[in-house]
Amino acid sequence: MKILALADVEDKALWDFYDKKMTEGVDLIISCGDLHSDYLQYLVTMTNVPLLYVRGNHDRGYDRKPPLGCTDIDDKIYDFNGLRILGLGGSIRYHEGPDMYTEAEMLTRIRKLKRSIRLHNGFDILVTHAPAEGYGDLEDLPHHGFGCFNYLCERYKPKYMLHGHVHKEYGHEFIREYTHDSGTKIINCYDKYYLDISDDEHPARGKTGSFLYDLYTNFYDKRRRY
Repeated sequence: MKILALADVEDKALWDFYDKKMTEGVDLIISCGDLHSDYLQYLVTMTNVPLLYVRGNHDRGYDRKPPLGCTDIDDKIYDFNGLRILGLGGSIRYHEGPDMYTEAEMLTRIRKLKRSIRLHNGFDILVTHAPAEGYGDLEDLPHHGFGCFNYLCERYKPKYMLHGHVHKEYGHEFIREYTHDSGTKIINCYDKYYLDISDDEHPARGKTGSFLYDLYTNFYDKRRRY
């Protein structure tokens, strides 16, 4: 499975001067936030593949004009052919405004997801806008990471964490990839990033090991076939 992950800046080769070679073989697009809704709509139209997104701290315009044809995965787990993707958008709160959270508020969001995580028997990819504390974040408050994302990685050990928010041009040493102490591969998807995931990195659809979820999934898929 080939995933095109995006964040923070609209790539001209994917929009102004669209080159179809840039999206050949892509099965899924994931936006990690702070991207114009027209950009996401354009991509889902040109590629005809699913596009999942979380909100960044500058995506207030989605309230008025959400990206049509795309799927909001904030505060939920999305199953894409067996790949379980958990979304938690927004940044650390550095002033009053939408899509910003204190550490306690983000932890509350995570706690509300625990039942869904148990039902799905975990998740394979964590999609956020902000980084995890200590893994590619910065010292200034607006770009500080969430400590509770470390808890998620340590507790559930997803294969990947995809995020944005920390731009390459900020004058710091930009490191694209980190390996979390839990083994999770953390990727800053600023601009664009191509991720290839093999079938053995996630369970097949309907075979997560969760009795109730697998029963529901297999029943749903069987009804769709007929």
